[in-house]
Formats: sequence, structure tokens, C-alpha cells
Amino acid sequence: MPIIHISLVEGRDDDAIKACVKAVAHTVHQSLGAPLNSIRVYATVTPATHWAVGDQTKDEIAAREDAR
Repeated sequence: MPIIHISLVEGRDDDAIKACVKAVAHTVHQSLGAPLNSIRVYATVTPATHWAVGDQTKDEIAAREDAR
């Protein structure tokens, strides 16, 4: 049973995330031949204040880019 975890920073709408997890499931089914009903895909959405690149959180990076 393949289990796929997708980690995302907040900001995408639920319909986009739903489409993504479905597309990933179909891709795994096609590429590995795993039965579709055996594939598990889940997405974890993390607040921008809890995700960092180096010592800058994503909200800080976004604010800096918006100021340009």
C-alpha cells in the first residue's frame, strides 16, 4: 500500500489541494501498478509562520517580497 505525504504551506484553496491528491493517486496507480483503492495520499497544510527557509519564515519572506 503506497502512502504519499504532501507538505504544503498555507495559501492554496481546498479544491486545488483535492485535485492534487487525486492526481497523485492516479499517477502512483499508473506508474507502480498499485490498485487505486490501496493508495493513500494525504496533504498537510502548515501555517506560513511555522515553515522556514533558513532562518526566515515563509510569512517573513512573503512580506519582504511584497515590500519590493
